[in-house]
Amino acid sequence: MPVYNERNFIDEIIRRVLGSPIEKELIIVDDYSTDGTRLRLEEIARENPAGSIRVLLHDRNRGKGAALRTGFAAAAGDVVIIQDADLEYDPSEYPKLMAPIIEGRADVVYGSRFAGGETHRVLYFWHSVGNRFLTLLSNMFTDLNLTDMETCYKAFRREIIQSVKLTEDRFGFEPEVTARIAALKCRVYEVGISYSGRTYEEGKKIGWKDGVHTLWCILKHNLFTSVR
Repeated sequence: MPVYNERNFIDEIIRRVLGSPIEKELIIVDDYSTDGTRLRLEEIARENPAGSIRVLLHDRNRGKGAALRTGFAAAAGDVVIIQDADLEYDPSEYPKLMAPIIEGRADVVYGSRFAGGETHRVLYFWHSVGNRFLTLLSNMFTDLNLTDMETCYKAFRREIIQSVKLTEDRFGFEPEVTARIAALKCRVYEVGISYSGRTYEEGKKIGWKDGVHTLWCILKHNLFTSVR
């Protein structure tokens, strides 16, 4: 779980993750929060000495992709799931996300906000247009038929995610990891998930500049760099 300035949500998202019906270790990587999140996480780590929660602290703000790399390197379980800290994604859906891996059918599973019949908060039209465009462009290069490349919810067999070389520090992680798992010929599945998106007033961080950078990352990691 990469975290940056989520003091209003951190206790609730941890409660939900720990309440999800799977055996788990929660690895939280604080990306140098400045709103009190960091202090609260240190308290939470002291309150949970048994090891169900590990808190890792960056010494400067490096971005979501960098926080994910830190978390991936520390993971020890069979399956690694990415969880944002903003309450947009529901940890009770972990069993659905993990099922294709547990059943031996998949190496990687994407939780799609655009597939299936789950509930969704109705928000920003142009965000959805941009998301679908970026997913389409990524698919054109990777030859995957994903419906939601930009989703937070991605589950990996641990040895898969720890074997790929990742370099993107911010939201370019999404197209980069997609290019790399496609190049590795991983078995990729999608499952429909619910989505409770939040507004910018509620703390949403991604903006149009991140979309432009994602476009560049799709080209960069599929055309100009080695994806293995």
